[in-house]
Amino acid sequence: MQAILVLEDGTVFLGNSFGAAGETFGEVVFNTCMTGYQEILTDPSYNGQIVTMTYPLIGNYGFNEIDNESYKPHAQGFIVKELCDAPSNWRCSISPDTFLKKHNIVGIKDIDTRSLTQHIRKFGSMWGIISTDCQDVEVLQNKIKEKAAVTRYLVKEVSTKEMYNIPASGKKVAVLDFGTKQNILRSLNSRGCDLYVFPCTATAEEVLAVNPDGILLTNGPGDPKDLPEVVENIKKLLGQKPMMGICLGHQLLGLSLGGNTYKLKFGHHGGNHPVKDFTTGRVYITSQNHGYALEKDFSLDITITHMNVNDNTVEGFRHKHMPIISVQYHPEAAPGPQDSAYIFDDFVKMMEVGTNA
Repeated sequence: MQAILVLEDGTVFLGNSFGAAGETFGEVVFNTCMTGYQEILTDPSYNGQIVTMTYPLIGNYGFNEIDNESYKPHAQGFIVKELCDAPSNWRCSISPDTFLKKHNIVGIKDIDTRSLTQHIRKFGSMWGIISTDCQDVEVLQNKIKEKAAVTRYLVKEVSTKEMYNIPASGKKVAVLDFGTKQNILRSLNSRGCDLYVFPCTATAEEVLAVNPDGILLTNGPGDPKDLPEVVENIKKLLGQKPMMGICLGHQLLGLSLGGNTYKLKFGHHGGNHPVKDFTTGRVYITSQNHGYALEKDFSLDITITHMNVNDNTVEGFRHKHMPIISVQYHPEAAPGPQDSAYIFDDFVKMMEVGTNA
């Protein structure tokens, strides 16, 4: 079945359909990972986005029931150059086409993903629509305008609806879930952390009621400025307990401390982003997935600890007086290198001593 991808600026790519038939709308972004497509599709941070894989062959090891990063895929659509029709791996339990059909994800294949990626790099990420139902570009462009005008509450769509506990015998951590990946929870739980995972709407009083040793602000989708009530809630938690932010949580933490965020031209999505840690002088290769960044030098009380080597964007900070650390990248990877998992150890140590010094 033929499929069409139309971008908001009128650019058109013709290809073939896989996964579910129909139409899907979202912000078209590209991811530079060579593997890990299952983890990418099931990362809640991709809620509202159509993901383009820059690696030309996708699906050769299939999908399984183990590697999901959440309870279902959250990407709105999937774009690949070549899809493997005969995956081969001992862990494979379902083909890419069947997996996407099962979860009603619309995909398009056999298009020039290099050309699409270059277009996004030049003009920035933009709204797009994949359709198997309509080939009329003007009609699809009008649909893009209509859908882009509708506000979606992306974080509320993916956050847990009620608090739950993942027990362990170590430090008690209150997790504010803005769209957490399972490997963040696994990374903390494997270090003995007793996790209490709260909805994004939980109040400071509800979080502090469990008397946590520390508070984690997770990753998630969308623009941090769309969550002013969350920022105000975080302000009430500052200094109460040791705190750590990851990705969207990092941006929200920065906003609560008086910082500002801005939209990146085409975002950071992939498993090969070099980040320099100024505390050690080392450069780590990191996994990233974000479309916004925190502005530099937003407070005299903040020390910038990490910077992106490619574009000098802020990748981490710590507070000089309060036990607060924060990183923009994903220390839990999945997919990606595990160079930065030490951040979780730093967080546990910070909870033990009550300071980030």
